[in-house]
Amino acid sequence: QVEVVESGGGLVQAGGSLRLSCVASGSIYSMNVMGWYRQAPGKQREMVALGTSGGTDYVDSVNGRFTISRDNAKNTVYLQMNALKPEDTAVYYCYASGTYYGGAYAPAGDFTSWGQGTQVTVSS
Repeated sequence: QVEVVESGGGLVQAGGSLRLSCVASGSIYSMNVMGWYRQAPGKQREMVALGTSGGTDYVDSVNGRFTISRDNAKNTVYLQMNALKPEDTAVYYCYASGTYYGGAYAPAGDFTSWGQGTQVTVSS
C-alpha cells in the first residue's frame, strides 16, 4: 500500500557531496520513521540515519558528515552527504514505517516499506 522511491545517487570523488531524496506515497495514515540504510558489497545492510518524531540517529561513521532531514507534509526524507569517503560506497536504501489507512480513512495497520536502492560510489 505504500511505495518508497529514492533518487540522487551517483559517482563522486572523495571529499565531495551528494544529496539523496526519498518520497513515500500511497495509503499513508501516519508516518513514524523515515531513514536510510546502506549495503556495501560483501557486507550486511546497516542503518545510516533515521528520523523520527523524537529526533535523529546516525551510525557513528557518518556523524558530522551526513545530515538527515524530513518534509513531513510531503512524506519525504533527504540525506545530505558531505566529505564523502570511499568507504561510503554502497547501495543506499530508503526506509519508511508507519500506519496505513483503509476505508473511510481509518487506520488499518502498520507498514514497513523499502525503496529499490540507489548506488553511491565514492572514488579515491
